Amino acid sequence: MSASFDLSDPGFVADPYPALAAARADGPVQWHDGLGLWVTTTHAAANDVLRNRGLGRIFRPRAAGEDDPWTVFDWLHADSILDSEPPKHTRLRRLVAGAFNKGHVERLRPRVEQIAAELLTGVEQTLADPGSGGRVDLIEAYAEPLPVLVICELLGAPASDWKLLRDWSQAIVKMYEVSPTQPTQEEAQRACAEFAAYVDGLAAERAAHPGDDLLTSLVLERDGGDRLSRRELVATVVLLLNAGHEASVNGFGNGVASLLAEPDELTKVLATLDDDTAVAALVEEMLRHDSPLHLFERTATRDVELHGVTVRAGEKVAALLGAANRDPAVFDERDRFRAGREPNPHLAFGAGIHFCLGAPLARMELQISVQALLQRLGRLEVVEARRRPTFVLRGYESLVVRAAPLAGAVQEGGGHE
Repeated sequence: MSASFDLSDPGFVADPYPALAAARADGPVQWHDGLGLWVTTTHAAANDVLRNRGLGRIFRPRAAGEDDPWTVFDWLHADSILDSEPPKHTRLRRLVAGAFNKGHVERLRPRVEQIAAELLTGVEQTLADPGSGGRVDLIEAYAEPLPVLVICELLGAPASDWKLLRDWSQAIVKMYEVSPTQPTQEEAQRACAEFAAYVDGLAAERAAHPGDDLLTSLVLERDGGDRLSRRELVATVVLLLNAGHEASVNGFGNGVASLLAEPDELTKVLATLDDDTAVAALVEEMLRHDSPLHLFERTATRDVELHGVTVRAGEKVAALLGAANRDPAVFDERDRFRAGREPNPHLAFGAGIHFCLGAPLARMELQISVQALLQRLGRLEVVEARRRPTFVLRGYESLVVRAAPLAGAVQEGGGHE
């Protein structure tokens, strides 16, 4: 069976879920001619792809030599945890996890709360400004700067550099979409070179003057006589920003839009904002209902039997995470946003050995940011939303909101709510 949905169709990109549901009815694993690979449509098939050791992350270099403009892009991926397999992956994850396990994420909690509060003060000022019309873009003013500022804090980088880091990240991740254009490829090459040089400089500073940040721990972390090489360290930091920034921004924007579209659920959430367990459950549903990452690709290192098809050695298979997270075999009322959904075994952070190492940080950021937003601003409504024209990394370019009018309030033009 061949999958027929078109990833270049603007209608599909805007709302892929009906087409993914239709494809699911045709089978759990299907060949997609346009992508030239197998795709999964169910939770079970996606989970198996993520966990099967016969399916690996095989990075194929683009550069022909050290002077090739793709060289830095290549080693940033080849030397990262995400694009390596055991035994290299085992070694890298052990070293990076050793640095993470020094308490850096939890240490950041008060600072994340402070950053959120400061950004929300700016949001409130914008809403109160007569020139704004009582509207604010939550992506631009809140969701986008917060995770980059947190990463700056985590690494000990100057907070004033956050826009540089954001721009580099956005340029690089555009390469993960289907058929990136030539200008997109050139911009990614430039961003990789500049970002790598920037991290190199920071790492040299930490080697000379250690601090209490994660970068210092990555520079100094040893397992016996082993440590991260210069390229491995840079690749780890670049991955941390790219993956962490995109997951947090898109997870926040998608999730808040989903929540605000369900007034009854919003009412329940507003009544339970002091309950950290309820807020944690809300974030998990934000990640499930409209996942920030929709496609994660693997390559067969040997012939693999997968839900009735044979994926031959060398063939690729993509776990469609958005389809998995709307599978009715696992999630009842799959298309409905339910803030207290339990259980919620979504695959937004992956599974298996490539399960997102930064998931605890992303979860903490989302819990703090959405809780603070709703505690400060209360009931909001979306007045304008513009999607990114991308499928793999799904999110909003802008999400403009205003305070929701009270029931029965007189509206512009004399109407009532």
